[in-house]
Amino acid sequence: MAEIKNYTLNFGPQHPAAHGVLRLVLELDGEVIQRADPHIGLLHRGTEKLAEQKTFIQSLPYMDRLDYVSMMSNEHAYCLAIEKMLGIEVPLRAQYIRVMFAEITRLLNHLLWLGAHGIDCGAMNILIYCFREREDLFDMYEAVSGARMHAAYFRPGGVYRDLPDSMPQYQVSKIKNQRAIDQLNKNRQGSLLDFIDDFCARFPKNVDDYETLLTENRIWKQRTVGIGVMSPERALNLGLTGPMLRGSGIAWDLRKTQPYDVYANLDFDVPVGVNGDTYDRYLVRVAELRQSNRIIQQCAAWLRANPGPVITDNHKVAPPSRVAMKTSMEELIHHFKLFSEGFRVPEGEAYAAVEHPKGEFGIYLVSDGANKPYRLKIRPPGFAHLAALDEMARGHMIADAVAIIGTMDIVFGEIDR
Repeated sequence: MAEIKNYTLNFGPQHPAAHGVLRLVLELDGEVIQRADPHIGLLHRGTEKLAEQKTFIQSLPYMDRLDYVSMMSNEHAYCLAIEKMLGIEVPLRAQYIRVMFAEITRLLNHLLWLGAHGIDCGAMNILIYCFREREDLFDMYEAVSGARMHAAYFRPGGVYRDLPDSMPQYQVSKIKNQRAIDQLNKNRQGSLLDFIDDFCARFPKNVDDYETLLTENRIWKQRTVGIGVMSPERALNLGLTGPMLRGSGIAWDLRKTQPYDVYANLDFDVPVGVNGDTYDRYLVRVAELRQSNRIIQQCAAWLRANPGPVITDNHKVAPPSRVAMKTSMEELIHHFKLFSEGFRVPEGEAYAAVEHPKGEFGIYLVSDGANKPYRLKIRPPGFAHLAALDEMARGHMIADAVAIIGTMDIVFGEIDR
């Protein structure tokens, strides 16, 4: 009798954040995966090379477009690397604003992950719940930067501008009458901080709703418990970070172990898993939603009580104020010179990393003293996670491959950069 050999199957592109660039070549024995070979497709935009032709400030908006679910977190690492090389002191108020928006970004990321991962595994309603909260978070982005996604709000030396005193209001339209508009504007009567406080008060109940839908749902547990198990030793050896590492029980979080900005002043916990499976990584991310909410509340309370500057007063790096620019020709010329020629960074190199929602996101900068980077190297968390896919998928069924890709929280902008 002839021996039955394994066969090969092209699987995907299928993941919502892979938009046609991840193809898995699966070697199968029946429906059981023997080997998974991830093929990265044609997303490559040459971000690292493009940065060599742009001034330091011109490269900042490229950071938003790497992981386009965690925009300000990418900007954060880039600004920290530049500040390390320049030796700039960032005003305390700017640090609190940065941390608050880094955690708002974490909520944005984890909510999209939760909704998309739920749909991957067959839970349809969760996406609608998560997007309801994401709308409010995007309104916070828009209030400070004018953009709902690619904010370019963090700047070397601080942030672009202070928090606004009012929130944009919905207007009456053919679809919405005055009564409906009044209801939509109910929590928009005050400042951005008032709007954030209102959101933070409601959000724990929303997280309870997500858990009601999924945490003890037997179908959800059948799809996730024991799937894609990663031992603590292997997780470390493969370079996993963030919830992928903490899900295996290792409490490594750069916000605690290597604090940056004002994280050392804030009170929050680092959730860890026990079994290192897809279910544990789900529990870790849901717990992180609650912890990020705590951090945002602490930052908002501090910002209410402590006014001050939000960007460095070193005008070689930061632009002059709008008022100064409109009253002084010298300041106006300086403004144009800064944004056309940029600023020079001393010769040297620096690495700065942040606890990005997906793991350790690092920027390695090399300067030759010019107004643009000599070399920029991005260390994205998702690249190492994708490399672990083969090991995590072996021995599982074809359907489990979807859950394993989902648990990694992969976005290809940062992987094929």
